[in-house]
Amino acid sequence: MSNRLVETLAGGAVICVAVAFAVFSYSRAGLRSVEGGYELSASFNRIDGLATGNDVRISGVKVGSVVSQELDPKTYMAVVHMKIRSDVELPTDSAAKIASDGLLGGKFVSLEPGGDVDMLAPGGAVEYTQGSVNLEELIGQVIYSNKSSGGGNGAEPAPTAPAGN
Repeated sequence: MSNRLVETLAGGAVICVAVAFAVFSYSRAGLRSVEGGYELSASFNRIDGLATGNDVRISGVKVGSVVSQELDPKTYMAVVHMKIRSDVELPTDSAAKIASDGLLGGKFVSLEPGGDVDMLAPGGAVEYTQGSVNLEELIGQVIYSNKSSGGGNGAEPAPTAPAGN
């Protein structure tokens, strides 16, 4: 009987520690959505791996989140709608690109402020964009370009001296 009581108490303690760790992790991870703020949009040629709720960052600092994404039926571009904190103003010549949190990390929108004196209005669009890089295509290009360059090792044959010297 006392063994079961000890095991039950130990199990309860483990569950309490796990819940406390989950609450702490969630509060420190910055997963909360942006309260208030204003909406901006940007059109990209591809947004592979970007999802609703992903971060919008300036210089690595979270300043917003992705609200929605859709396909423009006229241009076939992916339109990303973002909510930006109200205390962050962006010049009209700012740029947006889809970046990655490392090789296997998630995607986020990286905003790079421009130098214009005029600011983007709420509901405005970021004009200068760069879509995500397709890692599989990039690796394939590297592999196939090495195979097609000859011997596969990238080394060129040494020149031979002319006969008769």
